[in-house]
Amino acid sequence: MKTKKIIMAGMMACMCLTAVAANDNEEPGGKPIVQVFTNFHSGFGATNDDRGFDLDRSYLGYEYSFGHGFKVKGVLDIGKSNKVDDYQRIAYIKNAMITWKTGGLSISGGLISTTQFGMQEKFWGNRYIMKSFQDKYKFGNSADMGLSVSYRFSKLFSADAIVTNGEGYKKEQIYDGMMYGIGLTLTPVEGFDIRVYGAINESDKKEGKDIYNIATFAGYKNKAFSLGCEYNMMKNYKNVKANDLQGVSAYGSVNVGKKSKIFARYDQLFSKDGWDRDNEEQSVIAGAEFKLTSFLKISPNFRYTNPKNHDMSDGYSAYINCYFGI
Repeated sequence: MKTKKIIMAGMMACMCLTAVAANDNEEPGGKPIVQVFTNFHSGFGATNDDRGFDLDRSYLGYEYSFGHGFKVKGVLDIGKSNKVDDYQRIAYIKNAMITWKTGGLSISGGLISTTQFGMQEKFWGNRYIMKSFQDKYKFGNSADMGLSVSYRFSKLFSADAIVTNGEGYKKEQIYDGMMYGIGLTLTPVEGFDIRVYGAINESDKKEGKDIYNIATFAGYKNKAFSLGCEYNMMKNYKNVKANDLQGVSAYGSVNVGKKSKIFARYDQLFSKDGWDRDNEEQSVIAGAEFKLTSFLKISPNFRYTNPKNHDMSDGYSAYINCYFGI
């Protein structure tokens, strides 16, 4: 535990010292962060009773640049909690972070966005419609308390490292275990990214097993279309030995004019020896997106889910998702 504290203190000190040395002419200024995800949906067949309007999530915050590469950001996440049967809205602090950038170096500290699936989520580009694969199936946390460092060595190659509590932004750090992750990104040609990420999340109990994550991604995007795919693996889910999960996700879009596109995505989740068969599934989503204004988007889409457990019925549903953001 002392060693971990020394490492964290050392990283904080380096962050402060290098920040003092920064010298650029960026003008100070701030901007609000407002994002609202909502939808109307209706199920069919076995899920016919699942229909209505829903407010999926709201983000409210502010980002301010002090100049000299310094930025601070605070974001409040207002969503739903499974522990109260989704009857109540729960507010969390998702980000309370400071970032410093100079040249190819970027350092962030505090309650930060994690790096495990940030690139995949950005490439997918439709978070308001559906979470990216790893977020959807709980392979990791989108934000956590800790430090991250990234450096772009050239247009071809960049690397990043992160140290966090490993418990996500919705929980306090109660136990001693921490999460360590390293990512490598290659950009062979403009618009084409290849990424490999690995992490270990230490168990908070002696009898528990450390959680291991491996995430791989490749995607190409230009002005006309995008196409991406990822493979993800997690060992010892919830610190239980041999509770391993793996899955694939492939997604793409084609732009139709300047303000609309069509998209599709395929996911498949597996569990080792079927230990999580009730949650194993393959799913498909396809639809269109229309940008009505610079801050308002709407997406009609259709979804199909095929559970691996044959005692469970296939799911069919239609959605109209809306996004408001500034």
